[in-house]
Amino acid sequence: MEHLSQKEKLSQKTEILFKAILELKTVDECYDFFEDLCTMKELADMAQRVETASMLLEGKTYEQIVKEVEISTATISRINRCIQYGNGGYRTILGRLDRKNS
Repeated sequence: MEHLSQKEKLSQKTEILFKAILELKTVDECYDFFEDLCTMKELADMAQRVETASMLLEGKTYEQIVKEVEISTATISRINRCIQYGNGGYRTILGRLDRKNS
């Protein structure tokens, strides 16, 4: 009998979460699901990170972002590292949103 490692178990659970998210059809369904899943602070933090990523991709400076978003420079730096060296998630999703809004 094969035993799954902790990492494999987490990966399976994460995949179930991602598949659940992909089943959401409307913004209202997203609100309902994420309000059940996350605290309001967690939701606000995630929204703030997406906003910050968008601003970084627009070429705004850390100083401009701190003033507009009220986010720490450490968090901005982490988001910027993800944009520069990560898996491309921010660029993918923000690019899709830009194309839909054009």
